[in-house]
Amino acid sequence: MSIDRDTFEHSSEEELEGLSATDQVIGFLAANDESAFKAKEVARRTELDEGAVSTALSRLKNRCLVEHKGSYWAITTDVERLDAHGGYARATALFNDQLGTEAREEWRAHAPDEPHPSQQDNTDDR
Repeated sequence: MSIDRDTFEHSSEEELEGLSATDQVIGFLAANDESAFKAKEVARRTELDEGAVSTALSRLKNRCLVEHKGSYWAITTDVERLDAHGGYARATALFNDQLGTEAREEWRAHAPDEPHPSQQDNTDDR
């Protein structure tokens, strides 16, 4: 996963090393909590190795922090369990520092009404 130059220059080594693959995966899924993803898509979007993502997802599933159905993965809807997980807090804090806090209602006001074509079920592709 790449970082911007400003983050590189102004972050300590501990801050830069603080996000494991598991933390990055849970941060990505939490930031995209309205969707479920295949492991390959999580790997592509987080710029992590697909094997590392699969291992992270399995660990998160064992901790009941993600849900798995078919080949799709999503963040848990159990907010208390998620809040108790330290990696989620670290990921959220780092992403907020780098990108600013999310204005969820503002984002939703500008979100399209229809899902992206990649999120639609294409049964015609069989």
